[in-house]
Amino acid sequence: MERDRSPLGCALGILSRRDQSEAELARKLRRRGIGEVEIDAAIVRLRELGYLDDRRLAGRVAETALADGRMVGQRLRAELRRRGIPPTLADEALTRSAEGYDERLTVAELLGRKFPSFDPASAEMKEQRRIVGWFQRRGFSLAAILEALRVSADQ
Repeated sequence: MERDRSPLGCALGILSRRDQSEAELARKLRRRGIGEVEIDAAIVRLRELGYLDDRRLAGRVAETALADGRMVGQRLRAELRRRGIPPTLADEALTRSAEGYDERLTVAELLGRKFPSFDPASAEMKEQRRIVGWFQRRGFSLAAILEALRVSADQ
């Protein structure tokens, strides 16, 4: 079977592996030596076909990141920006996915799941800082982290 070397065929091959933003797809097509006019035409066609949608991608990335506690807040916003999602769409996706989201509950669940033997009441300060840092690197607020640690220590 011969591979399709057209810009649209190349773009479809890229999208078949993972959903991409328009910016990511354009960057990958440029690296393959495809010209700007062909890239623009392929992106327009893929948008028409419904294969390329930055709003849908931003929503999906935000929802899954929040659901599994991988990242939140500024960290998630930075990930969307890294993926080439326009700021207005990123803000819209973050707002939509944050409806009904409880950061403190997520921190408490992750604390119990990722660190089941951690006891904040008896842990050394170094261990507490390590746990707090782990949550902060994922974008959780210090207030939510400290609240989860306090509640965990009270139990």
